[in-house]
Amino acid sequence: MDYVLPLRWENDSGLGELTAYLRELRRHARVIVVDGSPQELFERHAAAWRGLAAHVRPARDLRFANGKVNGVITGLRLATAEHVVIADDDVRYDGCALARMDALLAGADLVRPQNHFSHSPWHARWDTARTLLNRAFGADYPGTLGVRRSFFARMGGYDGDVLFENLELIRTVRAHGGKELRPLDLYVPRLPPGAARFWSQRVRQAYDDLAQPARMALFLSVLPAVAGCVLRRRYGPVAAGAGVAVALAEVGRRRAGGGRVFPRTAALFAPVWVLERATCSWLALGAALCGGVPYAGRRLRRAAHSVRWLRRSGSLAARNPAALCEPSQKGFSDERPQRHSATVARSAGIGSPP
Repeated sequence: MDYVLPLRWENDSGLGELTAYLRELRRHARVIVVDGSPQELFERHAAAWRGLAAHVRPARDLRFANGKVNGVITGLRLATAEHVVIADDDVRYDGCALARMDALLAGADLVRPQNHFSHSPWHARWDTARTLLNRAFGADYPGTLGVRRSFFARMGGYDGDVLFENLELIRTVRAHGGKELRPLDLYVPRLPPGAARFWSQRVRQAYDDLAQPARMALFLSVLPAVAGCVLRRRYGPVAAGAGVAVALAEVGRRRAGGGRVFPRTAALFAPVWVLERATCSWLALGAALCGGVPYAGRRLRRAAHSVRWLRRSGSLAARNPAALCEPSQKGFSDERPQRHSATVARSAGIGSPP
């Protein structure tokens, strides 16, 4: 398998831990790190990961507003295996999870596993409530996906001028008739963010719901309903709603053996999360009316396209030929991935750092 890891860091506080993970990961997959970090950090990463991963810059011809998509498409261009894992820098696979992903991709074009936090500070349990509610009604949106490289190339990649890039990829696969698997019991841990990063993501995550209008409408209705009950001093419906949220989260926690990885107390955070999302949904709506949500120094207006729109518009390659994913025919050596990555990058038209 190939493993594509797009990242852009502003500091190297996690360098040692990620390097240890890459050292273990290379025993199971060929690793391609597409690094959009500032030059000083890029050079430090190149030194730390020499011999562990092919380490390259995002392709210069890719200029999507969402930098992660530039990294993903660059990595898929360089991948040589048919089965490819795409993962955020906080995702931590082990050999068993990768082996199962490999087996599932033999019968699917996209596999959507289930993330869970490797440990559970208070804000991780708060955010886990979102995961549990998603599982109660279907499946969660993880920070990692498995894809078939040939299918990804045929559909011409996916649009990176959106905020919710994972949903955009999932919907693009569906729009092109691809088969998606959602194994609720394929558990892949991820590192919880710091508390400051957790707070910084609240409105941005709520903005993602603009791509799911019914869900957005539901959350926009929560605050007026709660306010109406409080003004009338009718606290029973509020308490009942909180109880329903906890019960649904517990259903999600128990599905597919989730009790092994999700803490019991996470379901109790469901009412808190619902109120947070209800509040942030109004802030996200305001951001949309003001031109979009800030992201990496830019504003992104669209959360994701609908499957219907993607089917009507055809492949991304037809709309934007520069985005076409053309996987390189040249593999990269396990013995000298760093040197070979530079060769592959030149052959694929990917610029090396200045």
